[in-house]
Amino acid sequence: MIKLEPEILQAVEKPARYTGYELNAVHKDWDGVECHFALSLADVYEVGMSNLGLKILYEVLNNREDTVCERVYAPWTDMETIMRDRNIPLFSLESFTEINKFDFLGFSLQYEMIYSNVLNMLDLAGIPIWTRDRQESDPFVVGGGPTVFNTEPISDFFDFFILGEGEELIVEVVDTFVKWKANGRIGGRKGFLKEVAKLEGIYVPSFYKVNYNDQGRFLSIEPVEAEAKPKIFKRVIKDMDKVHFVEKPVMPYIGIVHDRIMLELFRGCTRGCRFCQAGTSYRPVRERSRAYLRQLARKLVDSTGYNEMSLTSLSSADYSCLGEMVDDLFADFEGEKVSFSLPSLRIDSFSIDLAHKMQQVRKSGLTFAPEAGTQRLRDVINKGVTEENLMTAVEAAFRQGWKQVKLYFMMGLPTETDEDIVGIAQLAEKVARKYKEVTGKWGVTVTISVSCFVPKPHTPFQWFGQLPKDEFERRQRLLKDSIKEKAVKFHYHDARVSVLEGAISRGDRRISQVIYQAWQDGAKFDGWTDLFKNEVWHEAFRKCGIDLREYNERTRDLDEPLPWEHTTPGVSREFLRREYDKAMRGELTEDCRRGKCSACGVCPSLGAKVVDYKRNGGEG
Repeated sequence: MIKLEPEILQAVEKPARYTGYELNAVHKDWDGVECHFALSLADVYEVGMSNLGLKILYEVLNNREDTVCERVYAPWTDMETIMRDRNIPLFSLESFTEINKFDFLGFSLQYEMIYSNVLNMLDLAGIPIWTRDRQESDPFVVGGGPTVFNTEPISDFFDFFILGEGEELIVEVVDTFVKWKANGRIGGRKGFLKEVAKLEGIYVPSFYKVNYNDQGRFLSIEPVEAEAKPKIFKRVIKDMDKVHFVEKPVMPYIGIVHDRIMLELFRGCTRGCRFCQAGTSYRPVRERSRAYLRQLARKLVDSTGYNEMSLTSLSSADYSCLGEMVDDLFADFEGEKVSFSLPSLRIDSFSIDLAHKMQQVRKSGLTFAPEAGTQRLRDVINKGVTEENLMTAVEAAFRQGWKQVKLYFMMGLPTETDEDIVGIAQLAEKVARKYKEVTGKWGVTVTISVSCFVPKPHTPFQWFGQLPKDEFERRQRLLKDSIKEKAVKFHYHDARVSVLEGAISRGDRRISQVIYQAWQDGAKFDGWTDLFKNEVWHEAFRKCGIDLREYNERTRDLDEPLPWEHTTPGVSREFLRREYDKAMRGELTEDCRRGKCSACGVCPSLGAKVVDYKRNGGEG
């Protein structure tokens, strides 16, 4: 057990990151359980504590009598310096136990630029970074989360990965471990990995051999153990009302990124935006019932004391019972001053009346995501909304008194031209002028936030090359120069980070050398602008003899093998290819949720089906 002296906590920024003992934290007798599981997001406390998936798994595991689950996050740089100077190993927040004493260390992998932090945390914990170097007493290092559908760049650091939704699968993993342990740990670490590899949705990278061609490009991946499947499909929860959702989240002592209740309405999105990895990874749509959500909302308010609740999902306004659900919530919490909010709204499903009702307690700005500045490009990406949709929505909003609008766009999308870039400025200025037209005066703030497009695996755009950094920056300057209205504010992402993300997200196992080299040379907290070390990463590519442009800028041949296709969310290559061709023709694909099946392959391959109460004729 680690004991932090008072002078240590007094010497660091935000000492509450390391003190533990928060409300709703679970404490168990370490020696009274069979399995010890540490859960982490490899970022600072405020980010990790905001992750909904970890909150759910924390309760799922701690609901077992034979298991204890504790939390650990990345120490900030000031704390890390002290820990290294005083030889303090990484520890858990519940029992202050050294992380290398746990049976499992599970990481939620939210984005590629977190990978250097994973290595840094393993090093701080005294756990060998490379899987091949781990001994029988070392924890099993497990990965899950959004990036697991191409884990090849980090496969040599992880013992196994959980693909897809983990609430049911993580219980099966623990069952397998407890049984293996009770039977005398037959076969050692490899023996357990053979057993866990039999579970649907588990990928054990060391059980596969990767082949490259004479040019050094990925050629194939093949199983080398009998338990390894040629293709691993994700796990999917089929009935969202029958799986545990967080009811008593741990309450932080300090402000965190999402410092509110998160009520998940449903999972999945079949809108079919062709750039969106989440849209393919989380299919099919499965709604929770109104009755169940109503129960959850009451429990969460009572167990936390929060007075703000976000109704979350990939496209929350698409919840089929949303209007009735909001009425339920207002009736249940009348007089309690609880406010409700929706994340970024789709323009075509937007209801000003609903938004006005939801923001009676606390009024904030509105957020929309047109994604592209022209209708041509919106059709290429299958956004399915028009300028008229946006203007209708903002006009109604301005008449209701809104004065702040945020618009999300992407830059560098396939087939994009300068005309599309200028179109972003023109669209934002039309929104600003609409306020003047409605109210007769100025006073609106229209903020446009523009990210750099990163092609992602298992999307129709997975074959496209990414723009070079210099071209991203040229287009950013073009957009900035095209904005004439003072009411329009412009924020953009760092193109240097995006091009690295592009290389890693479509990488193969050779990229692990680069990640390791960059970490050795000082890379960490790469998602934080003030700590990002661009030259360290580029030097790491050079040291390893690997061409960054080969991974991010190169357009893949449509028939070439791709290093991520053995781990799949269930979407077929044939579907992605059809969507690629339709993008090039500017053709739209309708949402299969209530329209024609798009034959993406998910439902039959996973044995799942869409759960939509409006489509099914029910009331939820």
